[in-house]
Amino acid sequence: MTVPLKHRLSARLAFSALVRCIAVALPAMVAAPAVLAQGAKLKVGIILPHSGGFAPQGMAIENGFRLALQEQGGRLAGREVEFARADEDPDPARVAEAAARLVNVDKIDVMLGPLGVASATAVAGVTRDSGTLHFLPAGGVAGLTGAQCAKNIFRTSYSYWQSGYAIGIEMSRRPRVKTMAFAAVRSAAGEELVKGFRDGFVKGGGKIGRELWLVSPVGEFKASLDELALSRPDAVFAAFTGATAVRFIREYAVSALTKTTPLVGSGFLTEGLLDAAGAAASGIETALHYVDSMETPKNKAFRLAYVKAFKQQPDLNAVAGYDSAYLLAAGLKATRGDAARRAEIIAAIEKAPVDSPRGPWKLSRAHNPVQDHYLRRVLGTENRINGIAVRQLDDDPANSAACRMGG
Repeated sequence: MTVPLKHRLSARLAFSALVRCIAVALPAMVAAPAVLAQGAKLKVGIILPHSGGFAPQGMAIENGFRLALQEQGGRLAGREVEFARADEDPDPARVAEAAARLVNVDKIDVMLGPLGVASATAVAGVTRDSGTLHFLPAGGVAGLTGAQCAKNIFRTSYSYWQSGYAIGIEMSRRPRVKTMAFAAVRSAAGEELVKGFRDGFVKGGGKIGRELWLVSPVGEFKASLDELALSRPDAVFAAFTGATAVRFIREYAVSALTKTTPLVGSGFLTEGLLDAAGAAASGIETALHYVDSMETPKNKAFRLAYVKAFKQQPDLNAVAGYDSAYLLAAGLKATRGDAARRAEIIAAIEKAPVDSPRGPWKLSRAHNPVQDHYLRRVLGTENRINGIAVRQLDDDPANSAACRMGG
């Protein structure tokens, strides 16, 4: 049977039209997942203390993150952000359960937190297994950027070793300081602070004299201070935090040591504690990666914006939350907001320089901040900057060598 010419022409025209329609529709069909990815909200899980004595620190971290988000128009790489929050329980097992719910039930893309050392280890165990992007704004225990490191876990705060090392190396430069004693609580944080101090001071030629390890909770310090005085050190390093640090500072100020023997410490000896310690803290020198009073344009702008947004002063916790958001944004920009492309996000985060209120910093191979550590001296109720103790300090080399994440 012969098909009439006009019918054959009509069929060809119809077929050509169909091909053109497919050609127009196909790119849109291929692009649809990317469009959906852009339209869907980015889910950030937050595990921080929202109640109890550590709630102010937890809120500072979250506020810092939210301020950075606000500065980027409320979006990260074009994605709106949705938060799923869990209160940080004192029990690490319950914190791990909360992290698992955020990952498996809430289906978060990113984890921020927690604050505590034991909690950080517990949450990292969950995110390491799931591959969820995880930013650690506190919990400076060594293992998370050492033997327990992972490609998807990034520390945006500090390691305890760093601030101990910075004050140790600084004291080794003082001609009159040949021998130092130390006092510390026997804990993970205390041991890492002391290791850093010892590594820095001995590297610079100093000698460690009396070593005073205490068991928490510590009562009176009088007997311990008498022991230190008998050893006649040139200076004393203290590795205490919180209420224990306040008590030690007050008792040191009325001891036989105060007139002849300077007291120094990691930054955590005085950070956030000067109102409570009062005049007893005057003149104490510490080292830390951030100083409230830094007169840099970036820090001044950050502090003004934070006070305007939250009606309170920021601290180093707020800085860590703030930097976490900007690091996350740098990673997401590499994938145009597609959080599923984790390998590309991680590669971009690893290369990203951070323009921070604390000063410029970057991540090490083990994902620990490589950052300046500042010498600080207490003046009134402020830790005033008194120079740079160590520039661009990485973590403990022995700890970093234990990181086997590859790449």
